[in-house]
Amino acid sequence: MNKFGILLGHSYISKLKSKSFLITTAILLIGVLVMGNMNRIIDLFSGGSQKDKIVVIDQTHNLYQPFKQQLKMMNSDIRLYQAEGSEAEIKKSVMNEKYKGYLVISLDQAHMPQATYKATELTDTAITNQLKQALQAVKGNMAAAELKLSSEQLMLLNSPVSFKSVNLQRDVKSEEELAQARGLVYILLFAIYFAVIFYASAVGTEVATEKASRVMEILISSVSPVQQMFAKILGGALLGLTQMAVLLAAAYFSVKSNLKTLSGGFFDFFGFSDIEVSTIIYAVVFFLLGYLLYATLAALLGSLVSRIEDAQQMMMPMTFLVMIGFFLAMAGLGNPSATYVTVLSYVPFFTPMLMFLRVGMLDLPMWVGISGAAVLLVMIVLMAIIGARIYRGGVLLYGKSNSLRSIRKALQLSKGE
Repeated sequence: MNKFGILLGHSYISKLKSKSFLITTAILLIGVLVMGNMNRIIDLFSGGSQKDKIVVIDQTHNLYQPFKQQLKMMNSDIRLYQAEGSEAEIKKSVMNEKYKGYLVISLDQAHMPQATYKATELTDTAITNQLKQALQAVKGNMAAAELKLSSEQLMLLNSPVSFKSVNLQRDVKSEEELAQARGLVYILLFAIYFAVIFYASAVGTEVATEKASRVMEILISSVSPVQQMFAKILGGALLGLTQMAVLLAAAYFSVKSNLKTLSGGFFDFFGFSDIEVSTIIYAVVFFLLGYLLYATLAALLGSLVSRIEDAQQMMMPMTFLVMIGFFLAMAGLGNPSATYVTVLSYVPFFTPMLMFLRVGMLDLPMWVGISGAAVLLVMIVLMAIIGARIYRGGVLLYGKSNSLRSIRKALQLSKGE
């Protein structure tokens, strides 16, 4: 047991100090911080709170002020300037980057406002959308005035319809609760997917590297192959948890510090408030169990090859299994109670992501999450027993690799020990 502890500590510390781990963690950490502070970064490169300057050529001579008032009510960042001089002069100012662009407002055949926006580039759709929305409001007010509608009638006309969604099933959350849970589940699914692929594959590659360099022959003379296998697997698990904790902590504090400014689009659809503690617990549990399952599989596959270049090819089926589980989970985000999600969540190789999707998004009884964890534990034990036997013989196996033949030879060698 003392030897196993030494191996485990060495496996964890050596990987923790490795350049690849530090560089990968630094890159991911930068990515998380950039995403969490995207609004501040955009403001920094756009000159902080500097507003976009738009010149308005009002050919109607009476729509500029109503249009400006509508933009102000929308809390728009656009700053309007009434045109002075000819359109040619204004165009020249835009080309010299004094203004972002200019807007020509006129009346159509029905005497309703229409506009043409001209700029050197039209990639910023937020500007055109805001201008269009403000002009639409002006048009609505003009139409209401012609129909002699009162302000109360106009407000009633423009008020949004009341529409609620009520779930009749007990195991389904409300629409708001689903939005709040979806954000964390979405992010953690990515974390589980990449961590399982990265760390599980690293275990198999490490075994193949030791075999290729003949270091394995020295190691097995002092420590049993099975102890080596589980030391590598658990060392990778601790490393994955360390990296996951760092990234989640950075993401949490970034989102929390910018929560007031993170609105619209992604952050409206993927809510981040009122996150349940149980969701975090389930994420850690299924991350660990998923990793242990795939790392065990990767270790025994890595022990069957004698060259590093054969390791990735040998582990390709395992990678496909993880990818299939991930894509099924992504497809199930919109409908986590779908039949295929429920059924496949009990298939061990898909359970880490699909079962986590279900328990994170739905109001399921605790026994459902426990049953998923139990399925994984049973499979991990079986994989560990089979994997230990194959690993014991596989580390002694050299030569050309062939999956089925290599497994048969590895089992024969383990029996002969």
